[in-house]
Amino acid sequence: MARPTASAPARTALIEAEHVSKSFPSADGPVLHVLDDVSVTLHEGEVVALLGKSGSGKSTLLRTLAGLIAPSDGEVRYRGMPLDGANPGAAMVFQSFALMPWLTVQDNVELGLRAAGVPEKQRRERALDAIDQIGLDGFETAYPRELSGGMRQRVGFARALVLQPDVLLMDEPFSALDVLTSENLRGELISLWAQPDFPTKCICIVTHDIEEAVLLADRVLVLGSGPGHIKAEVPILLPRPRDRRSPTFDQAVDRLYAILTGRDERSDAERAATPGPLTHPLPDASVGGLAGLIEIVYSHGGQADLPDLADELSFHVDDLLPLVDAARMLRLLEVEGAQAFLTDVGRDWYTADILRSKEVFATLAVEHAPLVATIIKALHNSDGGALRDDFFRDLLHRGFSAEDTEKQLDIAIAWGRYGELFDYDANTGELVLSEVAAALTALLMDGDTGVGS
Repeated sequence: MARPTASAPARTALIEAEHVSKSFPSADGPVLHVLDDVSVTLHEGEVVALLGKSGSGKSTLLRTLAGLIAPSDGEVRYRGMPLDGANPGAAMVFQSFALMPWLTVQDNVELGLRAAGVPEKQRRERALDAIDQIGLDGFETAYPRELSGGMRQRVGFARALVLQPDVLLMDEPFSALDVLTSENLRGELISLWAQPDFPTKCICIVTHDIEEAVLLADRVLVLGSGPGHIKAEVPILLPRPRDRRSPTFDQAVDRLYAILTGRDERSDAERAATPGPLTHPLPDASVGGLAGLIEIVYSHGGQADLPDLADELSFHVDDLLPLVDAARMLRLLEVEGAQAFLTDVGRDWYTADILRSKEVFATLAVEHAPLVATIIKALHNSDGGALRDDFFRDLLHRGFSAEDTEKQLDIAIAWGRYGELFDYDANTGELVLSEVAAALTALLMDGDTGVGS
């Protein structure tokens, strides 16, 4: 009997998340909002991918569906029953393998069965069947340290599958593996899924790789960030096995790139009234990385297809998109769909000599990077044009975790130092306004810098 497709009528709902929000208190004071009003239903007979940039709450959502994290608001149900603990119908496969190093392969696979109170003989039979199914027969007595990364992940698969779960939840299970091993395991997973006697009825996989989502999923849920929310739902109506070289595959990839690189209209509308460093964080991109991206787009005639560019550079979406976001923020690139276009100011920055490129970058950073502009204005209004970095750290703590606060401050300092907007003494933590920044601040307050508008 053929497995039902994602478009089949009257599909059974296995896991439902309804209006789920999740916030975490942080050690340094502010509440971190990770998910906001997320509703997701996983049906029998489908593979669903959760796709999004770093910080969009993908893994938190997956753990909420698994019952490992309780929502702050909303409800998660398994087969109609609200969860009040671990989901009895779900099993997890983790990116980090999460094996017990002191246990053999067989003992690791038996862990969940032991916790469920399954008798020893039945545990052993089911574990050996799962080990054989996932291609690890002969390694039952091996320890994790004796296995390659791909083999350790196979153990993770077997440990989940031995539970015969309704839903297999997978948190970037291939991202820690090399390309060939990842491709192999993806193919084997789909082969298992195609078997009519495969006990698992639904797979939900978190990924940052667009092609992986298109290869595996019947439906892709694209998450936006700040906090995490469902930005789009994209059906993948391609027969299996899927051919990466087909035009329809390329179209699906392009569509997802366009969604991920496009403006988040909900966030834009909410943020437009109060633009600032807390509402428009700096993308995690170095000046060198930006320069490299602009150089590549310039070498492509000023226009580049982002999926092709990522493939050419062997990048994942999480590697490329922060650079694209930073280039857009600074008006170096414009993005339409999955196409990136070099702007006039981007061309000017790339083709200028080093002094002129610093001037252009400084102006763009003051105009369009809110945290950099905040630092410059604060220094301008301080006695002697100097402030400690703790002043800005305290401001950022109102909207970011401690880790993200440091990341934002590091990016702003790196951008500002490149543009010679201020000096920074890492020993004392003091930022000192430069003459360049003083002149730019005066122009900024007049509302006309003449660059990047």
